[in-house]
Amino acid sequence: MNTAKRFALSAALSVLLAGCTTTGTGGGQLAVAGAQDQPVAFTWTSTDGGISGSMTAILPGQTFQGRFFQITQQTRGEVLTPLWLHWRHGWHDWPYWGHPGGLPYATTQFITHYSGKVVATLESPDKQRMRCRFHMVDPARGMSGGGEGQCQLSDDRTVRASFAGK
Repeated sequence: MNTAKRFALSAALSVLLAGCTTTGTGGGQLAVAGAQDQPVAFTWTSTDGGISGSMTAILPGQTFQGRFFQITQQTRGEVLTPLWLHWRHGWHDWPYWGHPGGLPYATTQFITHYSGKVVATLESPDKQRMRCRFHMVDPARGMSGGGEGQCQLSDDRTVRASFAGK
């Protein structure tokens, strides 16, 4: 194949891949001590089939934005490192894997085996943070397969969240 044909094929593939953006929405409830729960709206966008992307959570009077990552066999540890920053104890005080103070198995095992779990850290313009953990209903379809989970704000408030499958 000559250079011109390779360039044309490469350009065509780039256009096709750029057009493969997946989006979705979800909802949730912000738990408010001594008051009625408040609604939360989620939106997400991904260009790799829901494995990673951007996420926005809109709470009453506050918007959070950031990245999400689905833990898959291909996930590399350094991709997740930014999610642990800015939290007092990393995520060890709020474990996703169910054991306070420690992991039930080695971190490398968690990362190398497909889990159907999504993690995210979102930030508001005033630097408040929200960390989220979701479990996918149909992990092979990524966020498009739907799921549910929980988020925690840096002031310890919590959000129950769910995403409908498409």
